[in-house]
Amino acid sequence: MANMKTTVDIADPVLREARKVAAREGTTLRMLIEEGLRRTLADRKRQKGFRLRLVSFGGRGLRPELRGASWDDIRDLSYRRGEE
Repeated sequence: MANMKTTVDIADPVLREARKVAAREGTTLRMLIEEGLRRTLADRKRQKGFRLRLVSFGGRGLRPELRGASWDDIRDLSYRRGEE
């Protein structure tokens, strides 16, 4: 893997803490920064790629009278069910 040099401004308190952590863990500041960046990128990729799987109860799907209904209408109907 090729390496690219770059300059990044890091707040002094954050840099001091990162240097302490790197020394305590016996690693380099570079490795610590790369690990943090990899984790952040992976977290964002997972968040962006989430999809709710398509499911229906009993396999019949949405009732015909609810097609085009708003979420408020559907919610209200679900609460009225117990009152009938």
